[in-house]
Amino acid sequence: MFVPQKLFFTKGVGKHKDYLQSFELALRDAGIEKCNLVTVSSIYPPGCKRISREEGLKLLAPGAITFCVMARTATNEPNRLIAASIGVAQASDPNHYGYLSEHHPFGETDERAGDYAEDLAATMLATTLGVEFEPDTAWDEREKLYKMSGKIIRTSNVTQSAEGDKNGLWTTVVAACVLMP
Repeated sequence: MFVPQKLFFTKGVGKHKDYLQSFELALRDAGIEKCNLVTVSSIYPPGCKRISREEGLKLLAPGAITFCVMARTATNEPNRLIAASIGVAQASDPNHYGYLSEHHPFGETDERAGDYAEDLAATMLATTLGVEFEPDTAWDEREKLYKMSGKIIRTSNVTQSAEGDKNGLWTTVVAACVLMP
């Protein structure tokens, strides 16, 4: 059984005439292109330490099987706004797991996509912790309620957006949480 002890967040954007190459360039921009990435679902492991991107990238080995939660969006439509976002919600009890969410929209700014992803993660965590809330309440209000409950200590997001290349090149954005031993 592998339970990650460390994690870090990264993001990137790539543009190229070929779809796959634009994805590769986005991974390069994020610094994780040298790994064999395996995407996993969205649990923030209990007791897992968040480290900086720089520290995490130093720990990666070329060719290593590397687990990550990834959001990815691509377009070849000129000027089309795309985003990829990872939302984060951590429980105040370090022995309880948290949530990571992936959001990959079209037409949303960094702020809007990030808020949505953060809301997704926080809502999933709140429901597992028994925090009562009104689902139709605005995110800003629910965020205050979640944190005031004392059960959710931190929410955040990592988001990358870009406009589709004006000449129709493929544009890809990625946001990832890389999970490490």
